[in-house]
Amino acid sequence: MFTYRLALVDAPQKARRGEEGTKARRHEGTEARRGIRNPQSPIVNLRSLPFASSNAGVYDARPVSTLYDTRRYLTNFDSARTGHIFADVLVIGGGVAGARAAIEAARHVDNVLLVCKEAMEESATRYAQGGVANARAEGDSSAKHVADTLRVGCGLNRPEAVELVIRQAPDRIDELIQWGMRFDKDGDRLAMTREGGHSMARVLHADGDATGRELARVLTARVRQCDNIRVFEQCFVIDLITDQGRCLGAVTHHNKHGHQLVWGEQTILASGGGGRVYRETTNPPVATGDGLAIAYRAGARMADLEMVQFHPTTLYVAGANRVLISEAVRGEGALLVDGDGQRFMESYHPDAELAPRDVVCRAIFKQMRLTRSNCVYLDVSPIGAERFVGRFPGITRFCSQFQIDVRRDLIPVRPAAHYMIGGVVADLDASTNIDGLLCCGEASCSGLHGANRLASNSLLEGLVFGAIAGESAGTRVGRGPGRLPPVRIQSEVEASPRTELDLQDIRNSLRSVTWRNAGIERTGQRLSEMCEIIDFWGHYVLDKTFDDSLGWETQNMLSLCRLIATAAFQRTRSLGVHFRTDEGESAIVNRQSSIVNQPDDAQPSHILIQRGLESPTISRAGLDLRTMNDEYHKPG
Repeated sequence: MFTYRLALVDAPQKARRGEEGTKARRHEGTEARRGIRNPQSPIVNLRSLPFASSNAGVYDARPVSTLYDTRRYLTNFDSARTGHIFADVLVIGGGVAGARAAIEAARHVDNVLLVCKEAMEESATRYAQGGVANARAEGDSSAKHVADTLRVGCGLNRPEAVELVIRQAPDRIDELIQWGMRFDKDGDRLAMTREGGHSMARVLHADGDATGRELARVLTARVRQCDNIRVFEQCFVIDLITDQGRCLGAVTHHNKHGHQLVWGEQTILASGGGGRVYRETTNPPVATGDGLAIAYRAGARMADLEMVQFHPTTLYVAGANRVLISEAVRGEGALLVDGDGQRFMESYHPDAELAPRDVVCRAIFKQMRLTRSNCVYLDVSPIGAERFVGRFPGITRFCSQFQIDVRRDLIPVRPAAHYMIGGVVADLDASTNIDGLLCCGEASCSGLHGANRLASNSLLEGLVFGAIAGESAGTRVGRGPGRLPPVRIQSEVEASPRTELDLQDIRNSLRSVTWRNAGIERTGQRLSEMCEIIDFWGHYVLDKTFDDSLGWETQNMLSLCRLIATAAFQRTRSLGVHFRTDEGESAIVNRQSSIVNQPDDAQPSHILIQRGLESPTISRAGLDLRTMNDEYHKPG
């Protein structure tokens, strides 16, 4: 029986300790923080940590970044007094990857539990407009799709992952059609369009610009048809349960049932990304990066968290939420123009409007600066008014809500955070460095996207790796020794005497800082300042124990933003979506690709981050995501 407990001790008790006793207790506390079973040392002494002062109940202002690594669980619980739920396979997240994983796992086991933060239909998948990439057109091929993905990924892709996903694409698409997916057609053939970075028109779409909505409908219906899949909606996953390096399930909070411990022989993390940590984003409110933060606390190895993709075109109306204007609009012929009506993309890249997304984003950003404006514009007149309305009914509807008539008006647009390329390192079978934990979809980093995601490869990734994760989890349950009894785990954190800050204000400020300092353009100084600011907020937020999703989300957002800034600080040279303006005068955009300032003889490497004892452990890895060498440049 293992007890994980954090407790404060008074100053006199500490004063009575000898130096040898203090060192021994610090060693024991380190083991407990790492989740190592040690019956002789069940208590982690917060007095041994550098953020605590020597005076009982008083905290000093020394660096508090250790909180992001020493805080194992965000909530207080005792497994002996908390409700239990058991599953063969626990799936966290109801988007394309999670739903597809649950469907596949249900083919192998009798008890699959799918946990969704909100309603299952409310995921980033539902808001995807563009489509699913698949080489089906005459003259196209899987080899060309692979080549485009590698080219746009700037040499950081894992080639095996690229080939795996694209090779399985036809089967996943045919499967969707069999399940009732209504892709748009051109006569009796599937209609396809071209998007940025693609050399061919190969993006399948549904309802014009509502591919994600149709995909979510089909997968949700399929999940609900499976009798051996239970769906828990409005259920917040607070943390993963781990013991001796193995994932045993999750600590959850349900709106109706309160805290519950869900024990799963295998757990699949498919929680999506964290675009909401940015002020400007296309992501829905649920995308606060919770899965990435809980994986980090559990000890999962993370990669390329600095690689955040920004979408070039979101509808810009001051004071309103950003609404995605699909890449397919430019694929159908729309042009980007500035406030004077002048086209500008031709001077930035040979592919002009259809250049890779990172190139288009930086070009727009620069053009906005040159013209001193808050946006640029999409001229959709080359498409034709009636054709545009028929092809993009959703976008037409969004624009009309702000008195923008797409038949005659230019559409104001600007970039926004769109997709997390980095995430939990996942192998080709979706396994992670934590036994019993698999990961797929946007929460993962399989190496598919490299340093820049090719348009409309994300839904495809969710379908392919979701199926792989479900099969891996299901077959491992079948081979295993059967359900093990849960271990005794207790998390207890004393109430903090520090001041309570307004969480909503922290969230708003955090999103603004992240947009300014870790956005489209970055510098080492800004990233270092960002870490300092987040450390300060963590001093007053990470020390607290909350009982609602607002608190847990805020703690997770802080954790994820710090990881993004740390990783971005490490990568001192620009690559793909990561653009450093402080690497010297030689940093120029290679106009033939989205690679920035990368010498021909230099092989890009992945940046890995893993939870350490008091600070993150940083290392480099080759294309196969295997560790190469330890390297850590501490910000600040």
